[in-house]
Amino acid sequence: MGEASERYAVVTGANKGIGLEIVKQLASAGIKVVLTARNEERGLHAMETIKASALSHLVMFHHLDVADATTVASLADFIKSKFGKLDILVNNAGIGGAVIKDIDIFPSVLLNRGIVSEEDGTKAMTQTYELAEECLQINYYGTKITVEALMPLLQLSDSPTIVNVSSTMGQLESFPKESWARGVLSDGDNLTEEKVDEIVKKFLRDFKEGSLESEGWPRYPGAYIVSKAAMNGYTRILAKKHPSFCINSVCPGYVKTDITSNTGLLTVEEGAASPVKLALLPNGTPSGFFYYRTHVASF
Repeated sequence: MGEASERYAVVTGANKGIGLEIVKQLASAGIKVVLTARNEERGLHAMETIKASALSHLVMFHHLDVADATTVASLADFIKSKFGKLDILVNNAGIGGAVIKDIDIFPSVLLNRGIVSEEDGTKAMTQTYELAEECLQINYYGTKITVEALMPLLQLSDSPTIVNVSSTMGQLESFPKESWARGVLSDGDNLTEEKVDEIVKKFLRDFKEGSLESEGWPRYPGAYIVSKAAMNGYTRILAKKHPSFCINSVCPGYVKTDITSNTGLLTVEEGAASPVKLALLPNGTPSGFFYYRTHVASF
């Protein structure tokens, strides 16, 4: 196995949950993986759990806060000097954008795509403008900043692959039928980054003004739904722009992790399996799709 055939991956938000498990599964496939985390201490703690396995020679840690462009640039420099290219980028970093209050009601809110009574919605979670803004900053803009910084290194790979960890919550059916955002996002042929940015900005403006309902936005968890719909839209744009890449987004399923208050149905191993499968697809595999676990699903 020469240097030339070595493959390198970056996983964002990888100190726990699905992210950490994606790192382990990629390393098990013989790929050199950079485990990244926003919190350095937690990232190093995650590395300790890797050291206990036989994979430690394939995994290294680098600090990364996807919402902070300087840490993204520093990661890009590190990869450039250490490997000279990047083959796989898994954008997994994400937050829920709400504080879960009632874990008995929360699962039904998710399974009904947030289409629940005001009473159940507010009982299940607390949503504030600050949380919504942070959610979009990390889940959507953070993904874009990371992709843009690592793009030149991915272009040096002979099998450049991007996997965006998303959610069925971001499917367009989570939006009211008549909603403006749904109309824009469903027109895949004419979708642009500017249009997706405009959706995100308008959502935050309407949130601030208290007009989410009258403007036809999803309610619970609103910011998370919009962030993942934006990520799915961005996936389509990116795939069209880089036809030689394999770029897809995927919902790993309803997994027992911190983001679901451990209410999920799948283990992290089961959840990580589908992003890993997409990360390892052979060259020339169709790109620009949204998967629910291992099946292509509708945007």
